[in-house]
Amino acid sequence: MIGVDYEVEYNNRARVPENPALMAGWAKDAAAYRERHAPQSIAYGPGARNTIDLFSGNDNGPIVVFIHGGYWQALDGSSFSHCARGLNAHGIAVAVPSYYLCPHVTVDRIIQQMLVATRELARLGRPLVMSGHSAGGHLAACLLATDWPALDPSLPKHLVIAAYTISGLFDLVPLVETSINKALCLDQATAKAASPLFWKPPDGGSLDAVVGDNESPEYFRQSRTIVDFWGKAGVSTRFGTVSDANHFTAIAPLADPASTMVARLKQLAGR
Repeated sequence: MIGVDYEVEYNNRARVPENPALMAGWAKDAAAYRERHAPQSIAYGPGARNTIDLFSGNDNGPIVVFIHGGYWQALDGSSFSHCARGLNAHGIAVAVPSYYLCPHVTVDRIIQQMLVATRELARLGRPLVMSGHSAGGHLAACLLATDWPALDPSLPKHLVIAAYTISGLFDLVPLVETSINKALCLDQATAKAASPLFWKPPDGGSLDAVVGDNESPEYFRQSRTIVDFWGKAGVSTRFGTVSDANHFTAIAPLADPASTMVARLKQLAGR
């Protein structure tokens, strides 16, 4: 897009100056939820970050996976335990993986970590609904678009039955010329290769892409573009907004059992 200042468009911390307090609130709420609803820890690799927190439900239906954001270079799953609250209240299990971050690893390596984590969750024998925020939305879309039997012939074709992305990023090319890329170390080719917008669209499943009402135009473009492109390819897609939400508050409805976001995820999980 000619004339777009990508540094401004993608600098969410500058757009939301109160972000330190909001993220501190995440950590506080997450710790409190873990005290009440201790998760099962599942290892998907040898490292300290190769772990998944599984917040159990009360049935053997699909598991909703929530993948955290942080521009692939910050945070871990432990700050988002409270995002399981809304679905847990309806008996739905939620898995929250962590992963190693840039610049310690590449974006492609993070995608590979999430492939391994998903394959580990497949051992539970239950379909998966992928959800994620920001960079986690990017990863959720990647997992929906993955050809699972090609990766491992023992895996079902529709291991991931749906993706629900919150302020996701699907075209990484605009980030190359921003300060965000200092840690990501992407060039035009690697950015495009890691962008699910340019992958073969999923063969089946559905994609919901929602954006906070107060996000920058680039976040709207990102979600509208993949919804349009994958929709034309035959994927069931939806675009939506989170009322009066910025980049940091857009995930708040996940903690509310009565929210429309939780209701939609319940529907995607067949509940």
